[in-house]
Amino acid sequence: MSEVLDLTRALIERRSVTPDDAGCQALIAERLAKAGFRCESLRHGDVDNLWATHGTEGPTLAFLGHTDVVPPGPEDDWSSPPFTPTLRDGHLFGRGAADMKGSVAAMVVALEAFVARHPDHGGRVGLLLTSDEEGPTNLDGVRKVAEHFRASGERIDWCVVGEPSSRERLGDLIRVGRRGSLTGTLVVHGVQGHVAYPEKALNPIHAFAPALTALANERWDEGNDDFPPTSFQVSNIQSGTGATNVIPGVLQASMNFRYSTASRAEDLRSRVETLLRAHGVDFALEWNLSGEPFLSPAGGRLRDVALAVCREFSGSEPEQSTGGGTSDGRFIAPLGTEVVEIGPVNASIHKVDENVRVDDLERLPGLYGAVIERLLAQPLRAAAKLG
Repeated sequence: MSEVLDLTRALIERRSVTPDDAGCQALIAERLAKAGFRCESLRHGDVDNLWATHGTEGPTLAFLGHTDVVPPGPEDDWSSPPFTPTLRDGHLFGRGAADMKGSVAAMVVALEAFVARHPDHGGRVGLLLTSDEEGPTNLDGVRKVAEHFRASGERIDWCVVGEPSSRERLGDLIRVGRRGSLTGTLVVHGVQGHVAYPEKALNPIHAFAPALTALANERWDEGNDDFPPTSFQVSNIQSGTGATNVIPGVLQASMNFRYSTASRAEDLRSRVETLLRAHGVDFALEWNLSGEPFLSPAGGRLRDVALAVCREFSGSEPEQSTGGGTSDGRFIAPLGTEVVEIGPVNASIHKVDENVRVDDLERLPGLYGAVIERLLAQPLRAAAKLG
């Protein structure tokens, strides 16, 4: 077994369904402490967070990952037990193999190798892990750690997130940003009554329907060079008593914006509420902003290095994407950090029989290691030659 494969298997064996870390971070902290890293546990509520650093001065490059996984679903549907790492047909199967215990293992191996080669390196390298990335609210994971970093003055210059980003081969796509996510919980008030006497009632479904059509047809923005236009979707609607002869008195709906840097959350909220009022809807609306959009601009040092490394590993020009859902990078970017996401192929995450190609897993520490070398070691060697 290779070092990265062996560590990935050890992590998969730990049933770390959100928010239970199940000992993954303790295993990693023990390894990194032996390599000379300073390891700090930042537990909040039921969530384990680990911040491990090596070095003291100069720019900081951090790797960001999560040790928690989604539930496996019916385990009988799996070809092999989800928490028993299994090698088959050149792939490693198990919950978290791709999302993202393989990436976490590769980060650990790459960091260990770098400090072994450069024990007195300039700058700092770090690893930030949480057990609350897959949860519904992410309140006590990287969100909370970022608040702690902001209060304590902790600085991260560059951050590589290990989310599975590749399409078909390792390094063929990197994420250079993510859209923001804004969710609204809407309550439309009506008056319950008998369907035979609509003049004595107010149907909230009928009241909301024209407004919903307007919301669905609204052009929120045109996007920009880095992001597609903002999208609006209604994900849930509930109304009615279950009886066929009763006009309901209330309607509840959930709506979500995935929005670009071309819009602001406060403007989207205001436009929705203005549109509802314009249609005479009697409503209450609560908003939850789970993350602002972020973008690592073209020409940034990390983005350029990541592109060059991925170009070499994939053998083609990597796609630079801001698509997909959200990631914990949304909490680190507001610290003034340049963030990119590089990881294995995103084909089986959250599915039955989740897996990662062994060949990709074996190469991933080298990819991460090349990013570290070019950001921290190569500039130092160039400066030494000039001196």
